[in-house]
Amino acid sequence: MTELDQEKLFAARLYATRTRPYLATALFALQPVESALVPTMAVDVHWRCYVSPRFVERTPLAELAGIWVHEVSHLLRDHHGRGDRYAAREGRKDHPGERLRMNIAADCEINDDVYGDGLPWPSGAVQPQRLGMEPGELMEDYLRGFTLGALTQDWAWLECGSGADGMLRPWDLGPGGANALSREERDAIRYRVARGMDGPPGSVPAGWKRWAEEAFHPPQPWRQLLGAAVRTAVSGGGAGDDYTYARPARRSASLPGVVLPSLRRRPPRVAVVIDTSCSVSDAELGSALLEVAEIGRTVGGRNAVKVLSCDTAARVAAPLCAAEGIELVGGGGTDLRTGFAAALGSGARPDVVVALTDGYTPWPANPPPCRTVVGLFRRPVVPDEEYHRPQPPPWARVVHIG
Repeated sequence: MTELDQEKLFAARLYATRTRPYLATALFALQPVESALVPTMAVDVHWRCYVSPRFVERTPLAELAGIWVHEVSHLLRDHHGRGDRYAAREGRKDHPGERLRMNIAADCEINDDVYGDGLPWPSGAVQPQRLGMEPGELMEDYLRGFTLGALTQDWAWLECGSGADGMLRPWDLGPGGANALSREERDAIRYRVARGMDGPPGSVPAGWKRWAEEAFHPPQPWRQLLGAAVRTAVSGGGAGDDYTYARPARRSASLPGVVLPSLRRRPPRVAVVIDTSCSVSDAELGSALLEVAEIGRTVGGRNAVKVLSCDTAARVAAPLCAAEGIELVGGGGTDLRTGFAAALGSGARPDVVVALTDGYTPWPANPPPCRTVVGLFRRPVVPDEEYHRPQPPPWARVVHIG
């Protein structure tokens, strides 16, 4: 039996923190566990790192430091949880071959951020180019792009543990074992690491920058948020309410000779203004039409929704019953003020105006006399951009789309 060289193991971790200082919090949170069962080094979902004494003995220090960074990267990026969610979403059967595929895809995502710049590439390390795919993608993208076969047979030995693919191993101590980190502790570590990546541009690889941004601002279910915003707007007091003399009010009985109108609830009227300027892509316009159909279902009345396309002028107005054939005309600059004016000035006044736009537009100086929801297509932030995107007005409910 080979005795674990703890001095070398911890020296390698110190080496890793010096080359990747932004990962120091996570590296020192890993709890090493000696195990003769694990072939190399592997992690579990509770942030234990199982270490083979023989592997530590035969591995050069710099390469061992890279393995430290590699294993902790699986945990920080939640590859085990994402693998489980991918399998459930895609209806994939749970078996060792599929879990190996997840491990390979996870390695494709992280290895270009792990190795190089002071940490040598180990022989046989997974690279997406070997699978005919580009680096810089996410685990889920790689999973859709390859199957096990001749291209992956050299990686059948991969064993990064349940922390990489979610499948329990014989050496896992489980949630009740020693040195297990709770969910709250793991989330706190991820948050502190993400905070440490707020340095100047160029100090952290692009893959880690993307991960840190999502750790601070996780993707929101924008379709549900947009639907909720519209439902809230159309269900508020006054929306869809109108007076009618078709049935006199009950209070008329107390006023002989006077006929009072009664308040009746009608389907709320919604005007949807779609930005068709050249800065909005065809894919975003297609997404906008899908949202129009969803808004129709939300308000419960197809004829109560009017659609307008607008760049610098409101070009098309159509009822939702003809939405499948709506021609979105535009392609010039953007001035949604004309779209708002057309929505409010033609026919019955809407109860809600929904604007779907990238936000590069002047906004009306005064709030419209109805509720307003803005669906804002996402755009990257460019520090030296000549024309900054104006902030939507405070009287609008804003939902970020995409």
